[in-house]
Amino acid sequence: MVSISESAIVSRLFFNKQLSRVGSAALLFLCVFFTPTALATVYMTAEAFVENSFELEPTAKNLWLKEVHQQAAKKLLGHPYRSLRLRYWEQGDKTAWVLDEIGKEEPITIGVVISNNQIQDVKILSYRESRGGEVRHPFFTNQFVGLFLKPNDRLSARINGISGATLSVRAVSNISRYALYLSQQLSEQLSERSEGEQDKPLPNQVEN
Repeated sequence: MVSISESAIVSRLFFNKQLSRVGSAALLFLCVFFTPTALATVYMTAEAFVENSFELEPTAKNLWLKEVHQQAAKKLLGHPYRSLRLRYWEQGDKTAWVLDEIGKEEPITIGVVISNNQIQDVKILSYRESRGGEVRHPFFTNQFVGLFLKPNDRLSARINGISGATLSVRAVSNISRYALYLSQQLSEQLSERSEGEQDKPLPNQVEN
């Protein structure tokens, strides 16, 4: 009969304890670094949204958000926008924006088309919340068509809410206001550049 020394028993117990600690640490690592975020329900890709919003192929541009843009975001969204650069698409006086805003806990990806400083279309591209997905339906998004930003930074008409989707309604409304603001800023910059070009003397013009 084989006898096991006391030291061997202690060593085995110590080894099992260390193995248990390693297993717990590995499990914690997996939970922290590999916990999946909320899965998005994609109703339309950004590419399809842009393609459907323009008759001709638009020009893709980038807008770097300066302090003035972030100050406006604080006022319209309640916080700075969570990016330093925005991609938008432009054709003539029409712009299309794909923006994210938190509903209750997760970001909602929203497409907004602006023409002549008025909303032409609003689409919910991706939704990640467990409730409030009704904001994707036309009966809600169609309320934004034709609205503009008033001098007090409010939409030109009241948006009817949806029971159980208050925060999502607010997110879509706020992003629509921010898209109007950004489009308005681009229009003002274009107007200023045009006026500056008109004030310049022609190459063959001699000033007295």
